[in-house]
Amino acid sequence: MKKNIIKISSFIAVAFWLNACSSDFMNVPLQGKPTAETDPNLPQNLVVGVYNSLMTAEAFGAEGDIHGIAFVSATNIISDDAEKGSTPSDQQGTVGVIDDFTLTPTNQFVQSLWGGHYNGIAKVNNAIVSVEQSTLDESMKKRLIGEIRFIRGYYYFNLVRWFGGVPKILRVPKDASDANNDPVFQTRATPEEIYQVILDDLQFSVANLPLRNQTGAGRIAKGTAQSLLAKVYMYRKEWQKAYDLSKEVINSGQYDLLPNYENIWRQVGDNSREAIFEIQTGQFNNSDFGINAYSMFQGPRVGGKGGWTDLGWGFCTPSQSLANAYETGDLRKHSTIIFIDNSGKYKGTTLYDGFRIPSADSVQNLRYNYKAYHSENKNVESYLGNRDRKQKNIHLLRFAEVLLINAEAANELGKSGEAIINLNKVRQRAGLLATKAFSQTEVREAIWQERHIELAMEHDRFFDLVRTGRAAKILTATNKNFVAGKNELLPIPALQIALSGGKLSQNNGY
Repeated sequence: MKKNIIKISSFIAVAFWLNACSSDFMNVPLQGKPTAETDPNLPQNLVVGVYNSLMTAEAFGAEGDIHGIAFVSATNIISDDAEKGSTPSDQQGTVGVIDDFTLTPTNQFVQSLWGGHYNGIAKVNNAIVSVEQSTLDESMKKRLIGEIRFIRGYYYFNLVRWFGGVPKILRVPKDASDANNDPVFQTRATPEEIYQVILDDLQFSVANLPLRNQTGAGRIAKGTAQSLLAKVYMYRKEWQKAYDLSKEVINSGQYDLLPNYENIWRQVGDNSREAIFEIQTGQFNNSDFGINAYSMFQGPRVGGKGGWTDLGWGFCTPSQSLANAYETGDLRKHSTIIFIDNSGKYKGTTLYDGFRIPSADSVQNLRYNYKAYHSENKNVESYLGNRDRKQKNIHLLRFAEVLLINAEAANELGKSGEAIINLNKVRQRAGLLATKAFSQTEVREAIWQERHIELAMEHDRFFDLVRTGRAAKILTATNKNFVAGKNELLPIPALQIALSGGKLSQNNGY
């Protein structure tokens, strides 16, 4: 399978990524290094570096985490879709406290998400300056800036959903003194101000990017920006804008549902007609090029009697409540969850590639995330042997969600009949009958339920519960530690408050 891999040189990475001593998310350009004037390739290289930042996954490292194990923990595991998994004590102080809502501002994974996202934002800000100063023609400048401003908007969308108001950093500081003294770098903007940054970035992207069929695989396209912008409008309850934008994507002819849901999560589904925004993986320099530990973190783990070569560390196990949420006959259930044989007959569980997982007496947990699974059978999926960096594209936005965004917006605008049409398209692919929902309230509940099942284990459930006001009701049913008015947000990292000299305020309850 041909892969379009985006890779930044180590020289550029070293030259333009720096943890300033006073604030580890600041990015101060070094002196005497290439500029847009001295290196004509620098702007393109920096844009590539912004794309590469999507793969940042150092939950215990200096660069931080964007889509690695901290991301999995603060999206899937924190929700009712999944439990910590692994052994009871394994990473209890990092992942476990996120799962049971006893985390504090010193949590390493919370700090890594903050640092990772701001390091990514710093790369965007550096690249914008370089592209603007380059000799590229104006249309190419706008296109490249549109791509990377989309990524910046996406990073701020994650940050505002996790933390609420955060520092609004849209420029490269002149020097360390500038970074230390301008309040913008060390104080929190309001959530509304951050949402305006997101809207501005995504609107610029919509206005300046070509359609998908005029771009290469994995590049941000007009439909990518329209889809995320529609999702942001949904969060803000700006229903007409969410409806209009999602309708444009649907009518663009650029995207469609894959006939088989299960294929989305295999290499055959990478960059498919359904894909709108996904993180690219593959091979680079004779090595696997993927998000560090993403598949390994969630892979089935040896337990009990053992006696088999396991596939990972056993975290992020789908919950019993998720398993119970599927309707009878829903084809998505066994494409989302690996069920370990617990029948007592020791028949094991055979996966789609022929790999057999033993029964419950030899496996640590009873359920695993099938969507995170990457086959180690090289005749089934490309794989060079680096288990930590398996070639697993991460699907962050796809066409099915656009249909559901449009359905939710249509229903809120009083167009329940139209909403049902797109809702049923998603249900039909899953092998289900048309919804019986009729009233606006019934259709709203049906759409929320469809999002739960269609997007299960895809890093959206917790945010959905918060935006719809259901987090306290649903999460306290399984976790009594959840506190309404507090646990809808993560704490501001204590390290960042200290680095700011106490200028960063803490979230309620922490």
